[in-house]
Amino acid sequence: MKPPSQVRGFWLRYRGLAVSSLLLAVLIFGMPRAGSLFSAVFPELERPIYLQDSFLALVLAHLRIVAISGGIAVLGGVGAGLLVTRPAGKAFRSLLETVLAISQSFPPVAVLAVAVPLVGFGETPALIALVMYGILPVAQGALTGLSSVPQPVLEVARGIGMSRRQILWRVELPLAAPVILAGVRTSIVINIGTAAVASTVGAKTLGLPIIVGLSGFNTAYVIQGALLVGLLAIVADQMFELLARRWTPHSAAALQEQASP
Repeated sequence: MKPPSQVRGFWLRYRGLAVSSLLLAVLIFGMPRAGSLFSAVFPELERPIYLQDSFLALVLAHLRIVAISGGIAVLGGVGAGLLVTRPAGKAFRSLLETVLAISQSFPPVAVLAVAVPLVGFGETPALIALVMYGILPVAQGALTGLSSVPQPVLEVARGIGMSRRQILWRVELPLAAPVILAGVRTSIVINIGTAAVASTVGAKTLGLPIIVGLSGFNTAYVIQGALLVGLLAIVADQMFELLARRWTPHSAAALQEQASP
């Protein structure tokens, strides 16, 4: 059995995530039973609770789109960052930054409007928009992280006979990981909010109650969808914060180990 001090420390470390996760679960499973509450707040509405789909199914579908687009954005962003920080790709760094900045300047709705005639309705145009919107923070994190690895550390690694691959996997990526993770965190949180727009092109997300509510002048539906999207983003952000706390000491230790003679 853990000592009370360890239990208290565990609670203090995870209390934010625990509270927000519990509140999210309460809303997912308790919202359909909150009809009387919403009827009291919106007495003019005949159907104050969104019942076309279960909120659990919408959350899972929402997370699925965010996970797929986030995975593609991470692979593309980190890969692009690696490419332009190598000697052969440094000439393309400014071009990459310009292209990524332009891609994020397009509003997601405009990207959906262009993509739908080309690929049809459904998840595909939504994934295109989310990847375009999410790849910039990841690429910026990879560029900043890889560029900030101290040169003395790299020289020490070369001096002890490490190959380029070993330097990349055992020195550069571990030291750049916290900054890359910060970019991934920003990308995922942005995409959780942006994915709600995907329901305008037929993708099942938490944007459905919002869109149905807006089209039917049902404010209760809009609030229900927005609450779940917001809480989902908060939970994801807190999970990444905990992951960053656990990762940073390892990177600092690795830096010290590599820099030591």
